[in-house]
Amino acid sequence: MIRIGGTILAALLGLAFGSFLNVCLSRWPEGESVITPRSHCRHCSRTLAWWENVPLVSWLALRGRCRGCKAWIGWRYPLVELAVGELWAVDAWMRLAGPNAWLAHPFHYPEKPFVEVGSALFLWLLVALAALDAECLWLPDKLTIPGIALGIISTVLANRIFYRMFYDFGPPTPPLAPGALRRIGETLAAATLILLIRWVYWLIRRREGIGLGDAKLMAMLAAWLGLPGALLAFGLGVVLGALVAIVALAIPAARAGANGWALKKLPLGTFLCIGGIVSSMWGQPIIAAYLRWAGF
Repeated sequence: MIRIGGTILAALLGLAFGSFLNVCLSRWPEGESVITPRSHCRHCSRTLAWWENVPLVSWLALRGRCRGCKAWIGWRYPLVELAVGELWAVDAWMRLAGPNAWLAHPFHYPEKPFVEVGSALFLWLLVALAALDAECLWLPDKLTIPGIALGIISTVLANRIFYRMFYDFGPPTPPLAPGALRRIGETLAAATLILLIRWVYWLIRRREGIGLGDAKLMAMLAAWLGLPGALLAFGLGVVLGALVAIVALAIPAARAGANGWALKKLPLGTFLCIGGIVSSMWGQPIIAAYLRWAGF
């Protein structure tokens, strides 16, 4: 019952934070405050009533259009809310299972609530960066750089919890420095991989093909997931991006004219974020299965 209730609560909180994320996604690219003014239509500037701000429900009730000017609101709003709500629900369902769940030993693991909140924040950041890169080809430093720092802190806390679980609460917790230094090294290695690809592309094409934001995003993935998890996210993102590119090039209408969307830049960050979500939730069994298949 606790697991079900926690999952429902996480889903509702995810919908609420997804709604706030939509405000951020609409205002950050324009340099506007996310606090003031109140939520309003981006077309007619009409202030929205409270019932027009209910996550997901309001969009469905209004059929995706402004109640005043009838302008199309856009699919991004319900998709972002649904994505955050579902991801938080799945994450909570997985973390509340088993004997090592925080509720089973709440006083032995005082760091556990911070790790749980950090995991939800990481998923929120991935959805935010995926949407921003898809819409604006923009991976802002104000998200990636704090995300790197929070990832390292969360990883160190998680390692301390695992240490006490392994030793059955016996020995003192390990020092912070070794775990933090190792994770910092992994973040630098992940960022170097993107910078190396960027440099090789420039040598061949004499123009930039990958932005520095992608390198910082890769570093953020490594800070949270470790280097193996970040490499899995990178591999999944590259494969997904290649599939999207092939489908785009196969559609004649997408290639028509100089402004065909198939000829535009693909948002690598969006695909990396999707890979990061998969790696965050199912990365360990995927990596373990690959290692067994490869004979390691």
